[in-house]
Amino acid sequence: MDDKMSSLRNSRGHGKTGRTINILVSLVIMGSLGACGGGGGGDSFVGGGGGGTTTGWTAGVFLAASTFAGHCAAPRAGSSDIQGTSTDENNFLRSYSDNTYLWYSEIVDRDPSLFTTPVYFDGLVTTAVTASGNDKDRFHFSLSTEEWIALSQSGASAGYGTLFALLQTAPPRKILVAFTDPGTPAEAVNLARGAEILTVDGVDVINGIDVDALNAALFPATAGESHDFTVRDLGAATTRSFTMVSAITISTPVQNVTTIATASGPVGYMLFNDHLATAERGIFDAVTTLQAANISDLIIDLRYNGGGFLDIASEFSYMIAGAVPTAGRTFELLTFNDKHPVTNPVTGQPLVPIGFHTVSPGGFSLTAGTTLPTLDLSRVFVLTGPGTCSASESIINSLRGVGVEVIQIGSTTCGKPYGFYATDNCGTTYFTIQFRGENELGFGDYADGFTPQNADNTIEPKLPGCSVGDDFTAALGDPAELRLAAALDYAETGNCPAASDVALPGLSKPGFVADDNLVIPKSPWLSNRILRR
Repeated sequence: MDDKMSSLRNSRGHGKTGRTINILVSLVIMGSLGACGGGGGGDSFVGGGGGGTTTGWTAGVFLAASTFAGHCAAPRAGSSDIQGTSTDENNFLRSYSDNTYLWYSEIVDRDPSLFTTPVYFDGLVTTAVTASGNDKDRFHFSLSTEEWIALSQSGASAGYGTLFALLQTAPPRKILVAFTDPGTPAEAVNLARGAEILTVDGVDVINGIDVDALNAALFPATAGESHDFTVRDLGAATTRSFTMVSAITISTPVQNVTTIATASGPVGYMLFNDHLATAERGIFDAVTTLQAANISDLIIDLRYNGGGFLDIASEFSYMIAGAVPTAGRTFELLTFNDKHPVTNPVTGQPLVPIGFHTVSPGGFSLTAGTTLPTLDLSRVFVLTGPGTCSASESIINSLRGVGVEVIQIGSTTCGKPYGFYATDNCGTTYFTIQFRGENELGFGDYADGFTPQNADNTIEPKLPGCSVGDDFTAALGDPAELRLAAALDYAETGNCPAASDVALPGLSKPGFVADDNLVIPKSPWLSNRILRR
């Protein structure tokens, strides 16, 4: 793994091993992209620690991970791998997890010779839950190193270039289009936000029982797959059918940059979907445009942004706040397990705060040292949902830490103050939680997400703002879209619309839904948080 590939965060709700987002079983649909490695045919975890065995394993005794690194059951040609066994690979994961996993003392130590490597890695986690009952660690996963490098850098992946929103995952299911990237197969067939997917390859999406066929069509594993769709476009009385062929598509992370005239002056809006390397140029251009427009407020649409490079989150936070509140202050401080109170266990470097980047650090899409434009805002509006995760939450948390008012319009974010280093061994890259991020004020306790202040639940912390469900009856960036409309009104009046499960007064929104059951099946590599060493 290149040293520039390091720690990351991924959003909740994803599967663990391989390219799986969520395994489809029974009558539940949640995006699947096919396993990379698989589960090893019936392996399961039984029992716990014990004494020594004939395999040489002794519970609680750990050699250094470097003892086993690169000892591979199938060495890669042209690499530094040497011949080893799957037990060697498991021993590497066992020792590495014991040294760096944030909750290492909560792992049940098991004989590494008894499991295939994917299954063994999946068990190297805590089973504890958060105050709300969520798994404390719901972010553990792995995928091939080749895929990880390509996908994290550019957002290239097999698919149609559209994000599906699963409003109802059990029959009667409801699947709508959340957004479509430009220049993709989905755009070529005019598939746009709000369109409802009715059938795929002749299978009824709403009540069909062939979930394997639904997964295969909705979430193609490779480029060049041809699948038939029947949809009802937003506002249409009739349906239409077409064929889409999957391709390697590139995410466009920054879209719909615009200004909206209000009584208090122009308000900037931008859709920000991924903290990818290419997002750096998109954010730079967006902020430059909005700076020239002399905006009075900024609304950032993060509802589908699962995270990405933390350096980009730091840059963007600086561009929002400017130099005065951020100079010399902490964007984020990483805290590791109690074995490593002062030193980063992965890099070996002393633990020092990450600051707000005032220039491009290089390695993304701007030349290193490029001075970043600023908006110098004392408050910012963020549109959020369950797909808002990780590095996106770091923007929220870091700005609050330096006194910028963050007003949240939408629903509770995913809740991931944690991160990890992308760690390659034998051609697989592993992601195991290793640190928690804290802002200038030492705050990083949002494992159940950030919630708008008027939301009808007890989740903390609550931010100023309004609980407003996702609205699929208008385009993202349309001032009539419920979340954007609520942000614009709040900026003028400080008031929220009616409760989150009803439309704004005076607006007819039959497609309006709350987020109680909303699932945004983003791939793990588009829902990550990445630090560079």
